[in-house]
Amino acid sequence: MPTMKTYTIASCAAWWCAALIGAATLGGCAGDGGLAIGGAGAPHDTLTQVSTIDALLAGQYDGHISCGEMLRHGGFGLGTFDALDGEMVVLGGHVYQVRSDGHVYTPGPDTPTPFATVCRFRADDRLVVEAGTTWEALQQQIDARLGNVNYFYAVKLTGRFKVMKTRAVPAQAKPYPELADAAKGQSVFDMTEVSGTLVGFRCPPYVTGMNVPGYHVHFLTDDRRAGGHVLDLELANTAVCEIDRLDRYEVLLPSDPEALRQLDLSKDRGKELNDVERGGGK
Repeated sequence: MPTMKTYTIASCAAWWCAALIGAATLGGCAGDGGLAIGGAGAPHDTLTQVSTIDALLAGQYDGHISCGEMLRHGGFGLGTFDALDGEMVVLGGHVYQVRSDGHVYTPGPDTPTPFATVCRFRADDRLVVEAGTTWEALQQQIDARLGNVNYFYAVKLTGRFKVMKTRAVPAQAKPYPELADAAKGQSVFDMTEVSGTLVGFRCPPYVTGMNVPGYHVHFLTDDRRAGGHVLDLELANTAVCEIDRLDRYEVLLPSDPEALRQLDLSKDRGKELNDVERGGGK
């Protein structure tokens, strides 16, 4: 069992689709196997997200789309759950829930999410990453390989890690605090010599307010017993990082007009997001 401290975040409830937001221009995300509904009917090369990151930062933790519905758009991705109850990892068409107690659960298809990002993953490029590579160095190597950082990319790396530091936020109670405050109660897990898979995305800078600019990556161990939002890592062996370039961007907003009405989404939450993504608020 990984060692753990405490900090916080949020979750979901039942989102029905609403908004389709434009495209960029790229190539490749396709079926991952797993569940039959793991994105089999979704268009290729599409990053689909539930709600917006700023809505989550503002404390909108009520889920509005079920995990089953989400999987129709892709079987690879990440997110959180209703009431911010842990970190979501979507891999092979299956949804895993890493809670703040350090355990991994398998939520049912009716479990709702307030924020998630998924695609149909099929690698169109591969990068060999050497043992000893850190999280910062890995990001730099991927950026150098991409060439054009103004598109969306899904990133997958399976390997053994000398160091893996992750976090998960406990479920929140209403009235919900903003995410920066919720993150003060997160649990941090320090793992060593662990094998597993990185699941995540690199989004371009112009998605500020919508999604996470740069890298947002979660982790799941091979034995499906630990994981979380990645804060730091160091590879123990040489591994292959698979990269899938995406040229379509779809956003599913809640159909209930009251869901976002009370939120102030005009303010710049960049610093809050940066602190939360990097484990701030301790």
